Amino acid sequence: MPTLPIKKHKMTSLLRTLTDRFTPNASSTDLTATERRKDGFLTAKGTDALFDRTKPEIDGDECLHDCESCTVSLPRKWAIDEDDKLYGHIQGWSRHLLVATGKSDWVRDVADEEDSVMQAMGKHGADVEGGKLMLSASNIPVPDHADSDGPYGKDRPTTVLLLPTFKWIDGVTPNKVPELIKSVINSAPTNLTPLGSLPNTATGPDSAGPPTPPDLSALSLEPSNLPPGMTLRNCPHKYLILLCSQGTRDARCGQSAPLLRRELERQLRPLGLYRDLHDERPGGVGIYFISHVGGHKYSANMMVYRRGEPKRTVTEQIEAGKSEPTAETEAAQCIWLARIKPEDCENVVRFTVLQGKVVKPESQLRGGFDREKGVVSW
Repeated sequence: MPTLPIKKHKMTSLLRTLTDRFTPNASSTDLTATERRKDGFLTAKGTDALFDRTKPEIDGDECLHDCESCTVSLPRKWAIDEDDKLYGHIQGWSRHLLVATGKSDWVRDVADEEDSVMQAMGKHGADVEGGKLMLSASNIPVPDHADSDGPYGKDRPTTVLLLPTFKWIDGVTPNKVPELIKSVINSAPTNLTPLGSLPNTATGPDSAGPPTPPDLSALSLEPSNLPPGMTLRNCPHKYLILLCSQGTRDARCGQSAPLLRRELERQLRPLGLYRDLHDERPGGVGIYFISHVGGHKYSANMMVYRRGEPKRTVTEQIEAGKSEPTAETEAAQCIWLARIKPEDCENVVRFTVLQGKVVKPESQLRGGFDREKGVVSW
């Protein structure tokens, strides 16, 4: 049974890490504070109210240390903003649409890609219901077009991935975008569609009374919703890692994304969890490059989508992740991180991808959602 290597470290390094991590900050807010929203969800005012953080007494000393066997390094003159407070400064979103382009870089604003699905989505964005749609171009391969000279064209079909529902929609063309929005996107569950039960009580001082979630029972994405020419299928992956690779927005994004993917692949392959762009085996981790999501001065940005699943140990998650999901479960969490370096990737796999925990919340967590707990960061 595959296991991740246990590392040995000098005592001075351990003491320094422990001191940095557990020294109280008198000016910090309550990390478990929440505030009740009108839709019944909670806004996590502190990082610990959103996702669990790793703790050495539970997760072992490995969670305190970066990878020592990492073979990948960022460019020598790499420099990003290390001082800004990251958490709580992203705008909320309801759904996320990844458009297959087969490319890893795009024009500065992807909605300006001529004759692309992204451009059509930009023109018809006002028709989207149920909250903000995050639109990303991606390096997901496009269908074969024997007679074409590129991925774009008003009648040239491509594939999109809709989150949090974890569904592929094939046969999408720019001309069909209005139908896609009306019949598919507006019918799909959102990040605020509860999974399981919402909490009965909140822990924040501003919370009062029981939650009053909206009526979201009508949101259901089914094949019958699709207009002619489009087909629906389940995304086979158990987890998704999205990396901003758009060098036209910031060179650091274009530099870091391939390096992080290489190190993530090195960590995932021995566990049987790596899936390349053409791998349709069930389970595993799909890694995709996406366009600008904001905050390039905090490169590298990483979004981890995790399907709803029972609590398991790391070893159990590895074994289950090789072949699950068998059921078409939706994303329960999206964990949005920044300032990720290659040496972070081992613990990102071990704790964030497999367990939904954050290793360095104060310096790397930007926000996200947890639909099972009924908590968002915005």
